[in-house]
Amino acid sequence: MGQLHVFFFPMMAHGHMIPTLDMAKLFASRGVKATIITTPLNQPVFSKAVDKYTKLGFQMEIRLLEFPAVEAGLPESCQRLDQVPGDDGLPRFFKACAMLQPSLEDLLQELRPDCIVADMFFPWATKAAAKFDIPRLIFHGTSYLALCAMQSLRVYKPFNDVTSDLELFNIPNLPHELKLTKLQVSPFERSEVENPMSEFMRRVRESEETSYGVIFNSFYELEPDYAEHYKNVLGRRAWSVGPLSLYNRDVEDKAQRGKKSAIDEHECLKWLDSKNPHSVVYICFGSVANFAPSQLHEMAMGIEASGMDFVWVIRNKREEDNGSEKWMPEGFEERTKGKGLIIRGWAPQVLILDHPSVGAFVTHCGWNSTLEGVSGGVPMVTWPVFAEQFVNEKLMTDILRTGTGVGSKEWKRVDSDGVKREAIAEAIKKVMISEESEEMRSRAKAMKDKAKKAIEEGGSSYLGLSFLLDELRAYHVKH
Repeated sequence: MGQLHVFFFPMMAHGHMIPTLDMAKLFASRGVKATIITTPLNQPVFSKAVDKYTKLGFQMEIRLLEFPAVEAGLPESCQRLDQVPGDDGLPRFFKACAMLQPSLEDLLQELRPDCIVADMFFPWATKAAAKFDIPRLIFHGTSYLALCAMQSLRVYKPFNDVTSDLELFNIPNLPHELKLTKLQVSPFERSEVENPMSEFMRRVRESEETSYGVIFNSFYELEPDYAEHYKNVLGRRAWSVGPLSLYNRDVEDKAQRGKKSAIDEHECLKWLDSKNPHSVVYICFGSVANFAPSQLHEMAMGIEASGMDFVWVIRNKREEDNGSEKWMPEGFEERTKGKGLIIRGWAPQVLILDHPSVGAFVTHCGWNSTLEGVSGGVPMVTWPVFAEQFVNEKLMTDILRTGTGVGSKEWKRVDSDGVKREAIAEAIKKVMISEESEEMRSRAKAMKDKAKKAIEEGGSSYLGLSFLLDELRAYHVKH
């Protein structure tokens, strides 16, 4: 059998494209030919890394599919999830994605890869691959815990038994007692009637059951009970190959994951170098979380009230105030000069989290950010907003006990609000300077060491990928 050839087809969103690129680089470094499939407007996310890896002698390439935005009723320039106008644009965006099936099939027929790793949001990819007897692996881009919890919520609907929106209920049939409130469950899941989104998610689950298996950006030691539950109780085939962000070894790779940084990495590191160990709070909410202006105002007041030095990434440029940041408290930047560094736009997150002066990470608990925090050994202040973030929060606060929550109460994709400055300041101080903070920090550091070991030769994720590649080779000998 010659060299394995694997297609990587990520959802067009930074939170999906970045880990998929890391995964393609990882496969290529293990002797696989890796082909990334994307659309023309998203090519720049990948091209620099692919050029660099090709020059190093690895086999990587990009193939483009034309994105039918206009046919699906979207603006022509809309080729990414963060560009989709409003919630009602989502079903249209997924419809446009589904229209890519014929072009994908042409490419599968032409290149005949040995496997395709396609994003969960492309449920139709399972059928496309089956036409050519090509195994399809699903990439969810989230944790084992989240998938196990979502399954329990769907099957048992425990939120129907509460008397109020804020009453805590236990998520049944899981290895730990984890509690949520009704408002922290996605409205699509709570709804009694099938809506376009819940119907779409049903197709996603069906494709998971008929695909070859699932590949996880996680590592066994991080959530062993849930890796076991997923495989043994839910009966799914799965391989862990993460944390993918750790495969970026040099400063340039770490600084340039995703977009060009809005701040020169040397300038940022110089600022951090001037601070004491564990003295800086890093605040960043990924590329999709969206806060109401009043919440951003409270956030600023809470950060200031904590008295800590901070790096705050603000990318919530709101159209209605022309990016003027009217919400910013008067004199905030003058008062915090020297104490605070504000980055507007994209930040070199992995570099920042790896810096010894960073003592806490205020995060929305998106899975990429969560893993980057874990890999940096940084305790977290958790502030979930939507998607599976309320469940990821539990991993940090309840199971690993390496973080504390600000008390975010409601699943809300747009204009998230409701967290008061006192709660923000208190959570930051708890992680940074309370009696418990040292214990949190030592637990976080122990998990960082396990993450590093997992991807090294002989580690759990290294072996996970070896088993998967052996299985794919054997599959093609049989077929």
